[in-house]
Amino acid sequence: MKQTWLQKQLFIQQDQIFQTFQARLIPTIKEKTIIGVRMPVLRNLIKDFEKTKEYPHFLINLPHTYFEENMIHALAINRIKDIEACIEALEAFLPYVDNWAVCDCLAPKVLCKNRTLFLIHIKKWLNDSRPFVARFGIGMLMKYYLDDDFDSKFLKWVASKQSEDYYVNMMIAWYFATALAKQNKASIPYLEKKKLPIQAHNKTIQKAIESYRITPEQKDYLRTLKL
Repeated sequence: MKQTWLQKQLFIQQDQIFQTFQARLIPTIKEKTIIGVRMPVLRNLIKDFEKTKEYPHFLINLPHTYFEENMIHALAINRIKDIEACIEALEAFLPYVDNWAVCDCLAPKVLCKNRTLFLIHIKKWLNDSRPFVARFGIGMLMKYYLDDDFDSKFLKWVASKQSEDYYVNMMIAWYFATALAKQNKASIPYLEKKKLPIQAHNKTIQKAIESYRITPEQKDYLRTLKL
């Protein structure tokens, strides 16, 4: 099959040592789908890619072949300025997200311009049965709703997520570890009352203990809550 403009550029920038390293970090996808291109290169490449005739078709031509194409797609969604267009792009792309790196790369700030609409979609994504769609929903709550827009009900949303998937439980843990740093009083009962899945519970404590935002006294107490 003939290479696209983007694929040609990606292979020009290939770093095979980095490719081997990255393949070990992302075990949910086949190694041959990883070209090996570093993130700063991808961020620069998308600026040129947007100017090509291929770009508009790329965003609707799913699924992609390579991991880096999915990363470029995520970065492209992050750059969308219109809220409705961004949500439409996310809904089309999320079913094809199959690894933590692409999932966690998605962070479209434009959705924060309509927090009510954003929350409606976050709750839907969080409750999705597809692991990386759910992980994305939890990640958005962690990134944008643990500060001024925090509501204690969000903790309940995340804690009630039932999944056997490792990457979902790791995001639950990441969310609660961050909540312990930012909203400690509201979040600590979820550990005290053992409201999280065991895997997420213990990983939350581990991540919180490793965090510089948690005080030594808080860390000592958290150690007593391990299961």
